[in-house]
Amino acid sequence: MIIYGVVNSSPDSLALDSIATTPDEAVARAQQLLADGADAIDLGGQGSTDFADVVDWTEEWERVEHLIPALAGLGVDVSIDSWRPEVVRRALDAGATVINAADGMQTDEMWQVASDFAVPIVVPFLSGPNPRAMDLVSANPVQVMIEFFEARLADADRHGLRSRCIIDPGTGFAPPNWPWEQRFEYQKIVYSNLDELRRFGLPIYIALPWKETAQHDELLDIVVRQRPEYGRAHYPAKIRRFQAAAGI
Repeated sequence: MIIYGVVNSSPDSLALDSIATTPDEAVARAQQLLADGADAIDLGGQGSTDFADVVDWTEEWERVEHLIPALAGLGVDVSIDSWRPEVVRRALDAGATVINAADGMQTDEMWQVASDFAVPIVVPFLSGPNPRAMDLVSANPVQVMIEFFEARLADADRHGLRSRCIIDPGTGFAPPNWPWEQRFEYQKIVYSNLDELRRFGLPIYIALPWKETAQHDELLDIVVRQRPEYGRAHYPAKIRRFQAAAGI
């Protein structure tokens, strides 16, 4: 698994030790992540949790603008985690090498940015206002994801970009506002059935569980054994330990 270690320049991150707001802080955080087993860095300037304040794209850009060249100077891939095409375009110009599309690639503007740069595109599933969202745990969430990705990859085909797409089931996004026990059951179903997403013939990317609870560890063990090609991690050393324990 290629692991993207997390650097957040948003003050809203729930993982406080991931927050870095200056180039020196970002490089120090990234160097520790790489020493702990990460292969690349994922940088975000706008929180995506239920509790994050949404700022204007100009403020989001100001948060990451000077961090991107510093991180790119480490000689590893740097993904920009954003749903705003204005930020993504500027980040790629500044040295980012991967789009982590927090909008699920649901706008023509984001596809246009992706068309202008020869970089990989992480495409996450977003339930959003989906009226079926609250039925996903009792039904089959993976089937809803398949329908979503069929639509997104049809968009990718129109731009000739399918081969650059990486599938993300979007478990890092929730669904939003769900209580943890319901999220736990939802994620357990999704992680246990990742092979169903391999029908697209594309790599899989997971925002890996990071909190220190027995349930988060159970989820992490399930997903590691599914061997996704990519992971996003706050604590890569822990991911490597779970891989070793699973014989991976």
